[in-house]
Amino acid sequence: MRAHLVQTDIVWEDRAANHDKVRALLGRAGVAPGDLVLLPEMFDSGFSLNVETTAEGRGETAAFLSALAAEHRCFVHAGTTSLGPDGRGRNRALTFGPDGAAMGAYDKMHPFTYGREGERFSRGDAVTTWALPRGDGTTATVCPVICYDLRFPELFRAGLSRGASVFTVVANWPAGRREHWRALLIARAIENQAVVLGVNRCGKDPFLSYLGGSIAVDAQGHVLAEADAREQVLSVELAWERLDMWRKEFPAWRDRHPGL
Repeated sequence: MRAHLVQTDIVWEDRAANHDKVRALLGRAGVAPGDLVLLPEMFDSGFSLNVETTAEGRGETAAFLSALAAEHRCFVHAGTTSLGPDGRGRNRALTFGPDGAAMGAYDKMHPFTYGREGERFSRGDAVTTWALPRGDGTTATVCPVICYDLRFPELFRAGLSRGASVFTVVANWPAGRREHWRALLIARAIENQAVVLGVNRCGKDPFLSYLGGSIAVDAQGHVLAEADAREQVLSVELAWERLDMWRKEFPAWRDRHPGL
């Protein structure tokens, strides 16, 4: 199976335009049944604090993602904005299966206070995982994280303790910290002996420029594929046998100290 990292130049606060853009890009990507499609953080709006405008009030983005998954008979994982019962935003990642059914949601646990995200968004309070069929009769446990979460290795360790062997990182990571993006994704793969898939946006919003640089890293820290700064779909084969072999041959992941 393959993962498809959809790196878009997000249209600011224009849900319909971003849906159209994703559909067009995926139409040329050769997505096969059972594949995994990843879209960036807040792919339908950009990193906006205007939660009253961008939040999923009528479920348009959820409906789009559900239809996209069913159309391609694949798994779709994407970031959007939701409103909580307190009226504050939730930076949320949604997952849909090949039948279009919702499989789960994850709320970003570390709002980006440097970028004022904490002023409009409440933090999530739970690590989540979901099961991705590998195509060989087994499943891989996937742990989703969102952008700034990448800087907090304890979140990845919590996912590892729940059985994660794949981490998905959806992001709007600015160009000014591009070296951190790449280095941290590789580090998280090495230290957790897990596949790490990082999908970032490219282009500009009214405030910042973005590097793109979406990347797929295997459990040994080898870069499987890496995008430049252009809008594109980065497709990569997920070699499960290499993951299994490395975890068995050099099982450092088993030697962690859970109580430390």
